[in-house]
Amino acid sequence: MQLQINASTRTLSNNRALRRNGQVPATVYGHKGADSISITLDAKEATTLLREATINNTLIEVNVTDGDFKGKTLLREVQNHPYKNDIYHLSFFAIESQSKIEVDIPLHFVGVPVGVKVGGGSVDTIKNYVRVSCAPNNVPESFELDITPLEIGKGIHVSEIPYPEGVKPVTEGTALVVTILKK
Repeated sequence: MQLQINASTRTLSNNRALRRNGQVPATVYGHKGADSISITLDAKEATTLLREATINNTLIEVNVTDGDFKGKTLLREVQNHPYKNDIYHLSFFAIESQSKIEVDIPLHFVGVPVGVKVGGGSVDTIKNYVRVSCAPNNVPESFELDITPLEIGKGIHVSEIPYPEGVKPVTEGTALVVTILKK
């Protein structure tokens, strides 16, 4: 999934005043080494973006309308107010200049396992995502795993997930992602 948001360069240094004016301070880093760009986003657009985006997974096209940056990024951090539901700050990581990036890819389990249907067991989900390394233009949206053939005591390890070409797991290959337990 790829999303898009417009931004403008941040000129005010008072973030509290920005938030009162319906803006959210943000930062884009990683596009020129250690340099970063301070930007502002419309608070309503940022809220809409966060409903659809997942940290470290969703590609977001950030367009700085009055600056020199337009490119693909990953949402790296979201800071919220401690007790209000307000967004305080967003951090984006520019990925187009990177040869490889590490992202968390969600796992979707499909089917009813034999160990549950016949054996009366239960599904124990150990990991909901797996961290992979891949090129910025080759980020999978999710991995769909068929758990139908699993019997009681059996499971799927990270190394057994079918990865597309150019996508390699960073998570330890022996780690279990799902198993069928006896009730």
